[in-house]
Amino acid sequence: MSIRISHTFLQVRDQQEALVFYRDVIGLEVQIDAPVEEYRWLAMGSPDQPGVQLVLEHPEMGRPADDAVAMKELMAKGSLGSVIFQVDDCDATFERVRAAGGEVMQEPMDQMYGVRDCAFRDPSGNHIRFSGPIKA
Repeated sequence: MSIRISHTFLQVRDQQEALVFYRDVIGLEVQIDAPVEEYRWLAMGSPDQPGVQLVLEHPEMGRPADDAVAMKELMAKGSLGSVIFQVDDCDATFERVRAAGGEVMQEPMDQMYGVRDCAFRDPSGNHIRFSGPIKA
C-alpha cells in the first residue's frame, strides 16, 4: 500500500492577492486555476516537488456561512493556517521575501531541533516558515 500527501489547503481572504504572493514572492507555480462558482480552485506547487499542491481556498467555498465566519475570524488573528517550506538557504530566502514586502515574524535563527528557519505572515495572516540546513 502506498500513501502520500497530494493536496493541502490554506485559507486566504482574497485568492488573487494570495496568488500574487505565492507566485511572485514565494516562487510557486500556478498548477490549476479553475472557476468554482464565484471562487476559484487555485492550486499552487513547486517544480521541485511535483504531485503536491497547496490549494489557496476562500473560507466561503463549500462551507456553511457560520463556519466561514468563524474561519475568517481565526484567519484575522493569524491562528488558522500555517505551512513550512524547505529551502536550501534560509537567509537568502528571508532576504528575498522581506525585500518583496513579506511581513516578518521571525528573522533567520538556528533552532535546537537542527534547522535554521525564519517566519512571515502572508497577506491573509497565515503563518509561513522557511526551513533550511544550519550553516557550518
